Amino acid sequence: MKVVLKASLTLLAASYTTAFAPFAVRTPHLERSQLKALIGNDSSIEAALERQMEYQPGVANSDFAKRFGHMAGKKIKTVGEAFSEFTELLGSPMNALYRSTMTDIVGTTHLIAVNARFVRDGIWSLGLLSALDLLLKNYPEKDIAAKAVSALIKSVGMDEAQIRKEAKEIADWAEGKTQADVLQALAGEGDSPVAAIARTAKADEYWMYSRYFGVGLVKLMELTGVEQNKDTAYMVMEEWMGDKGLDKSSFTACSDSDQWFRVKDKLEMMETLMKEIEIREKKRMAERLEERAEMALRKAEMEVKWEEEVAKEKTES
Repeated sequence: MKVVLKASLTLLAASYTTAFAPFAVRTPHLERSQLKALIGNDSSIEAALERQMEYQPGVANSDFAKRFGHMAGKKIKTVGEAFSEFTELLGSPMNALYRSTMTDIVGTTHLIAVNARFVRDGIWSLGLLSALDLLLKNYPEKDIAAKAVSALIKSVGMDEAQIRKEAKEIADWAEGKTQADVLQALAGEGDSPVAAIARTAKADEYWMYSRYFGVGLVKLMELTGVEQNKDTAYMVMEEWMGDKGLDKSSFTACSDSDQWFRVKDKLEMMETLMKEIEIREKKRMAERLEERAEMALRKAEMEVKWEEEVAKEKTES
């Protein structure tokens, strides 16, 4: 082991000193001092190299490794494999306008689901379904949109019926509640499903926030009558995630809340534009049909006149 370490030190020193100097230059003293300034003395270098050589995933002497170490080396499906499964389950191509969005959603959701720290809960499930409802609300073929939701959930290894059940439990609880009621539940008070989620999160130092949890909280704001604009939602999110509520960092959640309203505004603008286009197209179609009807009427009148002229000529002859 010592021979390997010494050889490694020699190679490291050589690579460091020749990388920035002409080939003919040799300044051993300067090189050695530079090396020491960069990575310390010989003993610390040897210790660092030895630690690297003896490293084994998942067996570090830390609380994190003790909790999640059993997952080291576990076979994890790639994003590409998840998207291939999604495509196969969907069974038909996505509309071109939605293809890029769904590709991103499949990848993002898969990476959340395979994270060792991730634990699904009802707020997360509510957020996932709310996000998909918003993004696919105006999808042209409603049956394909429903299949896309099912395919996404299955491709990330989850059960759609269970997710819908969890989301409904949170939504049903929120009906008739106030902003203050949700804050109290997020503080872990009471026996509601939201309070149970909060207590679990508070007790877990490795609890993982993800975007759909934030969207789930935004949906709770909507259900409890919080004004739906990004400024109000930002302040409420800050309070709910802060020390009066869940007692977790609120920065990412507030950022996700802002993004939610930006996307929502753009989609609503797109929906308005599409409706205007649809109205114009219907108007043009009506005008074209009216023109065709007038042409048909004129043609019929001309045929009647022609028949009358023919009959008149026969009578005169």
